[in-house]
Amino acid sequence: MEKRFPLPPEPYHRLVIKVGSAVLAGSSGLNPTRLHDLARQIAQLRAEGREVVLVSSGAMASGVAKLGLKGRPKTMPGKQAVAAVGQPLLMRAWTEAFAKLDHAPTPEIAQILLTAEDLAHRHRYLNARHTLETLLSWGILPIINENDTVMTDEIKFGDNDQLSALIASLVGADLLVLLSDIDALFNTDPRSNPGAQPIPYVEQVDAAVMAMAGESPNAVGTGGMRSKLLAAEKAQAAGIPMLLLPGTRPGAVLEALAGQPLGTLFAGGNRRYSGKKLWLYQLPKPQGEVVVDAGAAQALRQGGASLLPAGIRGVRGNFGVGEAVKCLDEGGRLIGIGLVNYSSAELARIKGVKTREIEGILGYKHSDEAIHRDYFALGNELEVAKP
Repeated sequence: MEKRFPLPPEPYHRLVIKVGSAVLAGSSGLNPTRLHDLARQIAQLRAEGREVVLVSSGAMASGVAKLGLKGRPKTMPGKQAVAAVGQPLLMRAWTEAFAKLDHAPTPEIAQILLTAEDLAHRHRYLNARHTLETLLSWGILPIINENDTVMTDEIKFGDNDQLSALIASLVGADLLVLLSDIDALFNTDPRSNPGAQPIPYVEQVDAAVMAMAGESPNAVGTGGMRSKLLAAEKAQAAGIPMLLLPGTRPGAVLEALAGQPLGTLFAGGNRRYSGKKLWLYQLPKPQGEVVVDAGAAQALRQGGASLLPAGIRGVRGNFGVGEAVKCLDEGGRLIGIGLVNYSSAELARIKGVKTREIEGILGYKHSDEAIHRDYFALGNELEVAKP
């Protein structure tokens, strides 16, 4: 087996730590022993002068236990109601876990609930960043969760793995830590293959690495290994290393930061994008799609070109000027994400036409480009968009 790769001895001043439902869940609600151990580790990190942002699942599990249900409701209103019951219980559980620590000051805690829609709009994204930066500057521990009480399929992140990667990018974290009920990335699913081997180090998340992921989430949480790999890919685009650690192992975060070779380390690598392009690349919920021909696809992928209306073959969804859309090739593969200079209705009228014809069709012309190259980011080539 390949020698395990320890975490390089960097300062890692700002950390985003995500803990999932499968790690926190106990026989009846949340596991107080596990909460206490995680609170102890976070308190130690803060005592060392590090900043921590905690992304915590567990609202659903708390609500299900409180209401005496046999499992999660199947309907969206049922899930929202259970989350509404469980979210204050989750925050109280964290508050009590920190309060019970010996020889450690109890941190002030701030609750932040987000939906994908909050981060899909640039000004709301920046507002979230400013709020988090202020909280951290005040020495407050932000605890973030998806706002399950108002989520719909259109505005949900999918799971807190994805949310944590976006938060890591949002706050410029030095390290993203995912605490899972699985000890590491394995070459095959260890739940169905006892001979599965752990992968200690991943230089880059590519198709071969993604093929190692099992598709089935666990019974308690909503994610799976594929979700964690997509989170690692998002973190790598921002130049942020990610640690996938056994969340059920006491002291795992502190041990890994001390150099113990635990879990799987995903290299941070070179930052692919910054600023608005990074936001576009990681955008959780674009507002629509445009399908482009082979020539436009090649120009976008290899030439760093803008997208002209002449290269557009199809328009999907309803979106306005300045909103973010996915650009797909005719095979349905994601090329990237960009901000459009025309609405979906306008693009449907001028698709396939030359720039000089735009004004004659619409009666006006906002721009020669449907998407300018300065507002376009190449996407994750591992993703294949659904038709």
